[in-house]
Amino acid sequence: MDKLREPLSCLEGCGLPLALEAMGERWSFMILRAAFNGVRHFEDFLDQLGIARNILSNRLGRLVEAGILKREHCADDRRRIEYCLTAKGNDLLPAMLALRQWGEKWALGVPCNPVLCDARDGLPIAQIAIRSHDDRVIGPGELVWRDATDLGQTNAPDIRLTA
Repeated sequence: MDKLREPLSCLEGCGLPLALEAMGERWSFMILRAAFNGVRHFEDFLDQLGIARNILSNRLGRLVEAGILKREHCADDRRRIEYCLTAKGNDLLPAMLALRQWGEKWALGVPCNPVLCDARDGLPIAQIAIRSHDDRVIGPGELVWRDATDLGQTNAPDIRLTA
């Protein structure tokens, strides 16, 4: 079983194409980044991102439809709409941080400023890594595909990306 490969031609059984479909393209990631930074209102997304109105409207709609963001009326002004991250959206944070760290390493060559830190101790977060079931950091050479049914599972095990 160690030679089992992910079936690359079969897309419906893989989460990656589904995730990419939900996120779309660059602007969806930039909107999600802004949401993680506390941006909630349409006009604020426009101001912060410099995105065209029609593209922002389209991407926000797709992110809401995918369950990544939810639309809510503002508590202080019911006529105003807020876009809030859902639990599904918050689960994208490790992937977003991994992409950011990758860009810092391979495109910028230096960490971005400001640096994301742990609120408890004020120190920078660690690199996002793949961790084994016993919390060891493992690399590509230590990974192997296994059939989920051989593991007594109906679904493949969760991949944990943690700092």
